[in-house]
Amino acid sequence: MTALLEQRLHAATTAAKPLAAGRVESVLGLSVTVRGISGSVGDLVSITTGGAQVPAEVVALDSDRLTCLPLGPLDGIGAGNPVVSSGGPLQVTVGDHLRGRVLDGLGRPMDGGPPLFGGERVGVDLPAPNALARGRVCEPLSLGVRAMDTLIPAGRGQRMGIFAGSGVGKSSLLSMITRGTEAEISVIALVGERGREVREFLENDLGPEGLARSVVVVATSDQPPLVRLRACFVATRIAEWFRDQGRDVLLMMDSLTRAAMAQREVGLSAGEPPATRGYPPSVFALLPRLLERAGPGAVGTITGLYTVLVDGDDHNEPIADAARSILDGHVVLTRKLATSGHFPSIDVLESVSRVANAVTSREQRAAAMELRRMLAAYRDVRELVEIGAYVTGTNPDADRASALMPAINTFLRQDLEEPTTAAEAWNALAMILQAGL
Repeated sequence: MTALLEQRLHAATTAAKPLAAGRVESVLGLSVTVRGISGSVGDLVSITTGGAQVPAEVVALDSDRLTCLPLGPLDGIGAGNPVVSSGGPLQVTVGDHLRGRVLDGLGRPMDGGPPLFGGERVGVDLPAPNALARGRVCEPLSLGVRAMDTLIPAGRGQRMGIFAGSGVGKSSLLSMITRGTEAEISVIALVGERGREVREFLENDLGPEGLARSVVVVATSDQPPLVRLRACFVATRIAEWFRDQGRDVLLMMDSLTRAAMAQREVGLSAGEPPATRGYPPSVFALLPRLLERAGPGAVGTITGLYTVLVDGDDHNEPIADAARSILDGHVVLTRKLATSGHFPSIDVLESVSRVANAVTSREQRAAAMELRRMLAAYRDVRELVEIGAYVTGTNPDADRASALMPAINTFLRQDLEEPTTAAEAWNALAMILQAGL
């Protein structure tokens, strides 16, 4: 009740303030230059055009001019249109009533459900938790995927990247994790997705059960760049609210690369110089500012899974390289496995979890290392085996792997409709290793 009274008091005092109006001076590309009002970077303004109100965000300042990027269509905006400042940055509603809801990139309902009454209004920008106030990542979090739970184990509060080219199965893997995870609630950000795929993801991949314990934030590829970018911060802020209530939250973002592309459009429109592969410096400042907000807090955790769309299957391109240096692990999906019908197409030898030692027992680490050693030995002699040039007995690990490869491939493959608990995955791995003795 106190929070509701405070909100009403704030709304009343805001409505009583005199409105300072400015004017649109020019429109260039994606940006609108406004003169006659004051503001700060991140503040929202409202542009009146043809009786409609188009929100915009201040992204740069130059003397008495504000450079703004609209959060809606540019159609109809012209020189002389009146502009009014909102006096603050974007705010969204958070609360338990967001479970099962689908929101747009600005935190507004887009699923046809009731308006978001109640809850708490908060800004979307929040500093990352203090490094010394964070909890430690020491408890495993089952994701329902055998290859990940055993060979690339995740911990509660870990931040992990899923790196792959286009069409290799990143979104399908996320939907599989959403169904099989032990996390109490999932917050999913679909950034820059095709509009056609959103409903398919919600109805087919996520399903009613997955949606019931999830909050989905959607900003499709046709949305303005600032809306796509804000969707990342809206989803992260919602996850932070649940974490601060002591919950274990799974935050999934598809994809981090499209968020970086949106920031590139924003930065170039604001006048930043292009740098590495056309990305301005603000892109590389954005990544740690966004990614460091996930992780363990004083209470509760946010386990972050971020897909990274590698350009041309180049895993060393700038965004992938920068993200990998910030995250606590990376899962690599390869096109070769995907085209051979191997799902999930995880290259376990190229994938690493930096918290594996903290969330697994000594016996589990030994089993995972044994399987990795066999896979590495088999990879070294595979071409020789296929052409019949390999001599049995040359490499004991390769010999054992060759005999167990059918069982290993069965273990690493998993159907989308086949969630597996971590205990079941470790038992299955132990049976494979015992069979090869």
